[in-house]
Amino acid sequence: MTQPSVDQAYLAKRQLRKGTAGWMLLAGLGVSYVISGDFAGWNFGIGEAGWGGFAIAACLMALMYLALVLSLAEMSAAIPAAGGGYSFARQAMGPAGGYLTGLAVLIEYALAPAAIVIFIGAAVESLLGINGPLVYLLFYAVFIGIHLAGVGEALKVMMVISGLAVFAIIATAVALIGNFDAANLFDIAPTDAAGASTFMPFGWYGIWAALPFGMWLFLAVEGVPLAAEEAKDPARDMPKGIIGAMLFLLFTALLVVVLLAGAAGAEMIGQSGVPLVDALNAAGNPMLATLVNVLGLAGLIASFFSIIYGYSRLVFALSRAGYIPKPLSLTSERKVPYLALIVPGVFGFLVSLSGEGDLILGMAVVGATLSYALMALSHILLRIKQPDLPRPYKTPGGVVTSGIALVLSLVALTGVYAFDPRAFNYTIVLFIAGAAYYFLYSKNKLVAKTAEEEFALVVASPDEIDEDEPASVAAAKL
Repeated sequence: MTQPSVDQAYLAKRQLRKGTAGWMLLAGLGVSYVISGDFAGWNFGIGEAGWGGFAIAACLMALMYLALVLSLAEMSAAIPAAGGGYSFARQAMGPAGGYLTGLAVLIEYALAPAAIVIFIGAAVESLLGINGPLVYLLFYAVFIGIHLAGVGEALKVMMVISGLAVFAIIATAVALIGNFDAANLFDIAPTDAAGASTFMPFGWYGIWAALPFGMWLFLAVEGVPLAAEEAKDPARDMPKGIIGAMLFLLFTALLVVVLLAGAAGAEMIGQSGVPLVDALNAAGNPMLATLVNVLGLAGLIASFFSIIYGYSRLVFALSRAGYIPKPLSLTSERKVPYLALIVPGVFGFLVSLSGEGDLILGMAVVGATLSYALMALSHILLRIKQPDLPRPYKTPGGVVTSGIALVLSLVALTGVYAFDPRAFNYTIVLFIAGAAYYFLYSKNKLVAKTAEEEFALVVASPDEIDEDEPASVAAAKL
């Protein structure tokens, strides 16, 4: 069955506001995606592996993300489309590979806000005594509403919220430096597990099970390329933005992983629901602990807010291409994909009603690791199949760098299974169902016949769109 053509009236109703975000806003977006992970969640990896074992797991995941980010920097500059990993994979692996990569990212980005809003509810309860579905609904409604006002407005609000969260982390680090004692890092008694020692008391298995918690320090930074169509100068701004975000996140990860356990003890931090707050209280800083407890909510909100942005741009791109229902890519007068914001938001809210924050988060991590493997593979294939593709930025190390990301992402995927087989199995079922939708239905509904044709349409400016001209003709002109 042949794929349908589309006239330019279709694309005129599906335009994002180009030139909105410079590299600083893009870097801020990358930090916002991740910053809540510094406040809680990662520390349970110490409970799985001890401080030394978790440090090894976190370093492996930091290497994976750095290699992936350097690969994405090249692809996002060469292929500046809102689909991010989906767009890169379609160029490298065709329509099916593009969809499966986009599906994996979508699982991550649709589920992560549902997990985060559950954690937001718990934080609100500790501060105000209220929690539950009404709190979840309020946060979804307010922050989707801000996004509906326009991308420029939304990204500026996001920068302010993220700034408060970053302040809390740096203030905590400064307060704890004087209390650091290296002996506190190794206060967990070794078990009889294989390879166990004072450095890694739960042995080699503990390191494996701690990998998903190491990911939590960087999870979702790969979403920066989803803003490519709204960047001022994608060839320059995308690499600077995503690499800048990653370097800053490496710095904040180092602060929390070393200083919290070093000041309060690895055993206590490995069990804490609010590690920054508990470390400050243990170090005799109750006033700052109260402030950080409040600002920890800002960190959760920053990630919640920015991942909503990310899923909307991915849904927009998949819908515009015809992989999922086309109405989801319609944009408002403010050039905002309103249905791509609202529909996944309703889905996420319904998922949040389960209250299973840890399970939902585990499923999001499975989707993430699948997408990392496919994005790293896309970089390798693009280098091999399209060596002459204009690349304003080139990944240091080339396919060796993306090969490292590929191998470590597959290792991380097995680590999720080691920690939570239920999350792994549920996500694979969801992925298979999504794949079946494509192979049984939507593969015959795609808008463009080739990745090149689709990309040519994406980079066309609104004033280049002739509403009476077929898409294939417009693509040939560009």
